[in-house]
Amino acid sequence: MRVDAASIRRALRNTVGDALRRSVRRNPHKEAILFGERRWTYAQLDAAANKVAHALLARGLAKGDRLAVYGRNSDIYVIAWLACARAGFIHVPVNPALQGEELLYILNQSGSRVLFYDTGLAPQVEAVRERVGAEITGTLEELLQAALDPAGNGEEPEADLDDWDVIQLLYTSGTTSAPKGAMMTHRALLSEYVSCIIEGTASRDDRALLALPLYHSAAMHGGLMPLLLVGATSIILPAPLPEVCLPLIERERITWMFAPPTVWINFLRHPDFDRYDLSSLRKVFYGASIMPVPVLEELRRR
Repeated sequence: MRVDAASIRRALRNTVGDALRRSVRRNPHKEAILFGERRWTYAQLDAAANKVAHALLARGLAKGDRLAVYGRNSDIYVIAWLACARAGFIHVPVNPALQGEELLYILNQSGSRVLFYDTGLAPQVEAVRERVGAEITGTLEELLQAALDPAGNGEEPEADLDDWDVIQLLYTSGTTSAPKGAMMTHRALLSEYVSCIIEGTASRDDRALLALPLYHSAAMHGGLMPLLLVGATSIILPAPLPEVCLPLIERERITWMFAPPTVWINFLRHPDFDRYDLSSLRKVFYGASIMPVPVLEELRRR
């Protein structure tokens, strides 16, 4: 076996893609993510991310290129993110609620080379197309076809990655000035995932409901990724609607869910709340605002 500086770095490194690979090896046939009728095992999710990474490399993308993703929660949103982690692209998540000048600012300020977007957001993209510096490469649905292609290359792409490489530009909300892109490295994100796992927020037998937006760090880095790294199963929804979430919690025996207090209040106020068996829920997290004590007590009681 050839031993050189590059091979030694690969052996010692610990990137997001490396961590995912270890989870895939431990749980190849376990369900990783569910979205609608599509259910992906860890092995299938791994292969899909690799297929998308190779498809993007074939389009001329290279390590360090910034790839903007403008879309709502879905399985391909997750796969596109993991493809970036595998190939060394820098993922730029874009809030799907942005449009016009706000959308244009993120795309241009980030220096994104390419943009992939939901077909449902095409009008917003068309409205700024002439002023976007990025090449408008295509839709997330096209990436989904690459992920599902039986002839696609499901092997992990070769990429000379380092723990300190930037993997994501995560934009702030811009409440006091223009949004700023925080440079997230592999090492920084893995430190967060390990902290979540140590604190016991994620375990292998969890079945999580992820309905908060994955463009946000809370859902992606405080939820999805720690869950994937411990071998849990995540059910992805585009929005936390009570009429969708409550029956799904019962049907899929959900054990884990994170949501702001407003979502939990909407659940409690739903007229059919008591119709559903929610006893499987054992990890209920909240954030973004203060939880009223009476609401917390009612959640515990019911």
